[in-house]
Amino acid sequence: MGETVSADHILQTRGVFSQFDAYTVSACFDAKGNAGFGLGDGTVRINPHAQPLGWLSADAHDGALLGLCTDPSGTGFISGGDDGALMRITPAAEATRVAGFGGKWVEQVASFGDAKTQLIAAGVGKRLHILTAAGATLKTVEHPSTVTGIAFDAKGKRFAASHYNGASIWFVASKTDNPRKLDWKGSHTGITFSPDGDVVVTSMQENSLHGWRLSDGQNMRMSGYPSKTQSLSFTRNGKWLASSGAESIVLWPFFNGGPMGKAPTELAGGDEALCSVLTCHPVQEAVAAGFSDGLVLMADIPNARILPIAAPGRGAVSAIAWSRDGTHLAFGTETGFCAVVDFTKR
Repeated sequence: MGETVSADHILQTRGVFSQFDAYTVSACFDAKGNAGFGLGDGTVRINPHAQPLGWLSADAHDGALLGLCTDPSGTGFISGGDDGALMRITPAAEATRVAGFGGKWVEQVASFGDAKTQLIAAGVGKRLHILTAAGATLKTVEHPSTVTGIAFDAKGKRFAASHYNGASIWFVASKTDNPRKLDWKGSHTGITFSPDGDVVVTSMQENSLHGWRLSDGQNMRMSGYPSKTQSLSFTRNGKWLASSGAESIVLWPFFNGGPMGKAPTELAGGDEALCSVLTCHPVQEAVAAGFSDGLVLMADIPNARILPIAAPGRGAVSAIAWSRDGTHLAFGTETGFCAVVDFTKR
């Protein structure tokens, strides 16, 4: 008879993990493969790629950490907090101040980095600040309401912000700051660009998604979710948009005229737990997802195959991220359980 493999088998045999005492707000990798976890107690916990068994801790904020992203230099991390500080955290867990915003909450952070351009975006109330890697302000743009999400396009030439009644797109290098306004009534809570830069999609308070095709102004309405969508992620070729907010991974087709008039594909559903966060693989047509019961899995989209990574029971998964090469997966839960799983061949 065949041996039954535990849903925790991959975590136990390929993962390193630790239990902390605060909610996991965000997880990401830098270009060197170091994993960073931003926690609600203001700390950033780092799992170094070179020494995965040695967890490090940086006291980044005097209060709650609200956002974490990769440092645009490719090494280390950038965080924002309710103390009004934008911080840089090195892989050695050294924290230094990049900028301050007078005690106003830095609720959203995002970055872009390549050989030519290194940018940091910080959402502070209605204002979105674009800074150099060194912390110098390039521009500050204002929106009609609080910025709820930030995204750079794949080339770092444009950035977009979600807010009440729609989204706004700005050019980084523009001398006159007149945004392209994408209007749709309601509360928009997050935003993403398609890989080719022609589609912008927002999540909404009304348990739905809204998209705009920039080339022709086409609106796209994607609804039917039982809960709010916290995560949006396009596959690397832009063929599918993966989304959380249902009892399965919901995949909208962005090919053959989709998503309008097309039904979404659903993967890995049926256990009555909601998919809480997800992220598409940077190389393969696959997606990793975390659920409200603590389950973490990976789904191969073309073959609809499901690979369990971590069993339920450690709290709702609140953060998830792939390394840039797709060899490592980081995830964290609301109870402070943080893990890095190694998928390299052995």
